[in-house]
Amino acid sequence: MSQINDNLFGMHTQALGTWQKRAETIAGNLANADTPGYLARDVDFRKALADASSSDKLALSSTNANHIDPSSLTTANLAYRVPMQPTMDGNTVDTQVEQANFAANSVHYQASLSFITAQIRMLRTAITGGQG
Repeated sequence: MSQINDNLFGMHTQALGTWQKRAETIAGNLANADTPGYLARDVDFRKALADASSSDKLALSSTNANHIDPSSLTTANLAYRVPMQPTMDGNTVDTQVEQANFAANSVHYQASLSFITAQIRMLRTAITGGQG
């Protein structure tokens, strides 16, 4: 079934999970903007997507061998963000940068979701012959 999904939707199925994890990570950064010593983190999207697209590299414990392992996104693909301005308390969260990254990530997530939705509509039209 995942082979069919990959053929129909391309990398967008794996990308959705990665965009979601990145949104959660950025939200965590924003939530800890005032926490002394907190180090901002971010998902390395290219590495996460590359790992997700090659099932040989993932040791999965899920219902399907082609599902993304959530633990692979939390450790290997999560990196500390380099701060633009040092702070006295050691916190590396720059709220303006995080908010911009969150907005950009939302656009990417929505684009992948829109692509998948359009593909499903196209399949539905092909199956029904445009009758409904």
